[in-house]
Amino acid sequence: MKLGKYSMGVGDRFGCQGVFQLRALLRARDEGVGVIPVWNKSEREHGIIGTAPGSVRREAEDAVRMLGWHDPYFVDADHIHGRIVDKYIQAADFFTLDVADFIGAPVDEGEVRAFADRQQESLQALSVGFGLSSADLVGVARKYLPAVKEAGRTYRRVAAVKGEAGFVAEVSMDETDIPQTPAELFLILAAIAEEGIKAQTIAPKFSGRFNKGVDYVGDVGAFQREFEGDVLAVRAAISKFGLPENLKLSVHSGSDKYSLYPAIAETLRKYDAGLHLKTAGTTWLEELMGLALSGDAGLALAKELYARAMERFDELCKPYATVVDVDRHRLPSVDEVNRWSAGDFAAALRHDVGCSRYSPDLRQLLHVGYKVAAEMGDRYSGLVRQNADSVGRLVSENIYRHVSAVFGAI
Repeated sequence: MKLGKYSMGVGDRFGCQGVFQLRALLRARDEGVGVIPVWNKSEREHGIIGTAPGSVRREAEDAVRMLGWHDPYFVDADHIHGRIVDKYIQAADFFTLDVADFIGAPVDEGEVRAFADRQQESLQALSVGFGLSSADLVGVARKYLPAVKEAGRTYRRVAAVKGEAGFVAEVSMDETDIPQTPAELFLILAAIAEEGIKAQTIAPKFSGRFNKGVDYVGDVGAFQREFEGDVLAVRAAISKFGLPENLKLSVHSGSDKYSLYPAIAETLRKYDAGLHLKTAGTTWLEELMGLALSGDAGLALAKELYARAMERFDELCKPYATVVDVDRHRLPSVDEVNRWSAGDFAAALRHDVGCSRYSPDLRQLLHVGYKVAAEMGDRYSGLVRQNADSVGRLVSENIYRHVSAVFGAI
């Protein structure tokens, strides 16, 4: 299987929006912008909501059949590791091999030295390697080789069942504290090639904050320079190590990063490069906004969900500490929210930085508050189904907004 040049990871936590997500991509395709959908759902999300991997496959197939989508599409075993990969092998054909937890794990020093010796000449010959000394090279190998070796073990486990041509592999190292430089990325790709992983996407950790559901926090100019260096590192690694020719960068927590999209599009256009953009939970927020606007029952449920999320603030935010940054003191009180109209609630939740009512803190808290909705069971999902068209329009428009801002600008 071969992933197209431009692809988008679309998360749908409650499994109700596949058709509306795909409608956005059909709209873009009709306008000449072709983007391949990759439906993704993590083990954590399955556990919280009470779903199984096969549910994502069924949702994708139903949407494709209903809308007559004839282009490729994929189902992602998102942020997978070796201990749980078996349950995803049948349902998925895209595997995000998340090995961030293995960065810096113990590794044989002889392997480290041997790898550094092998890569010394190739690194020095490339502009992406400027500024990395021999000692630095050893340090990078010591830090990242354990993670790549773990990716290799999981990759081979999947390949033993599906065959190497039967799935798309992504290696993910984004959920860590320290970003990788372009030179480090090049060395990681060297290790991936030596491990025999035919990766088609690579998800590094970028500088700045990629918080869930809100815009980028950091220096956009510095990000663009880093992103361009990463694109060059990928290109050099394809040439040097024989990695798949369609290997491309994957941007995780890529939803709502509107300040970065022009820089990303400009760089992709400059180098004729591909991109995989993961939008994750932004669909859930549009779904909730749609319920708030749907009528009295939907608004009451949205307000109740916010109140419960406030009560469980630490529990909900702690697992996402590296990708949310919520200031309790800026959050509206429950009493204030209870006085809001549907328009007030939507204005606070909608990602519109030009609106004075917009609250990025509320948006982030509700982003991780999907656990509360899951506990509501059919009270929540039933209302979503009852208001499918009005909710779905917001979901579709949101996905289209992302597609046009990134891929439509290339």
